[in-house]
Amino acid sequence: MSILSDLLGALGSGRVEVVDLTAPLHSGTPLLQLPEPFANTIPFRLEEISRYDDRGPGWYWNDIHTGEHTGTHFDAPVHWATGRDGEDVSQVDPAKLVAPAAVLDFAGNAAQDSDFLLEIAHVKQWQEAHGPLPDGGWLLYRTGWDARGESQSEFLNGGHSPGISVECARWLAEETPIIGVGVETVGTDAGAAHSFEPAFPCHSYLLGAGKYGLTQLRNLAVLPPTGAVVLTAPLPIVGGSGSPTRVLALVER
Repeated sequence: MSILSDLLGALGSGRVEVVDLTAPLHSGTPLLQLPEPFANTIPFRLEEISRYDDRGPGWYWNDIHTGEHTGTHFDAPVHWATGRDGEDVSQVDPAKLVAPAAVLDFAGNAAQDSDFLLEIAHVKQWQEAHGPLPDGGWLLYRTGWDARGESQSEFLNGGHSPGISVECARWLAEETPIIGVGVETVGTDAGAAHSFEPAFPCHSYLLGAGKYGLTQLRNLAVLPPTGAVVLTAPLPIVGGSGSPTRVLALVER
């Protein structure tokens, strides 16, 4: 039996489960809000073209209005000034969109402190228990923040949401073999990261290093610390800085 046939058999029998890590995309999907004078993205919106009526009697379809960085989405290097000469989302190697994942669970810490920051020591402690971060894989950072995902006010929480420290962001970008970081929050950086030096260090260091970001993930709680394979499918928008994306995980049960 071929490898792919074996995979299909495992999927059909339930030996491999497909877990959806994507937040539903709708008009109420929480959005990052930047203060004036900075520009902000638009809310997601459907605009009906026809729905089995005189505009189109046999079909239903819509125009969609959205930003690249709305809902569960992919950050390409060109999204940030430090990565301005890097890849846009259409240039990302498809082979990188299927990758192993390390899942670091710090939901308990974030529940006690909404400004909790992941430090290098936390990652090294995780490695002592589970082994090295995957070469060419994702670091998925669970904080329990997905439980807030249907409320803009709870999700943004007045600018208080967990993230990654400056030192840890730089270390992950420069000294680990991961291709990127995935989070449950509105962006890869902490809510207070505008006040860090540099500001928004995950964006600055990771995208500057040619790595990627995934945001507003869900269901990380059901993934094992190691062993999951993540499939990420952003739209290949030519010149795009990112894209809303469907993110799935394959988990052996």
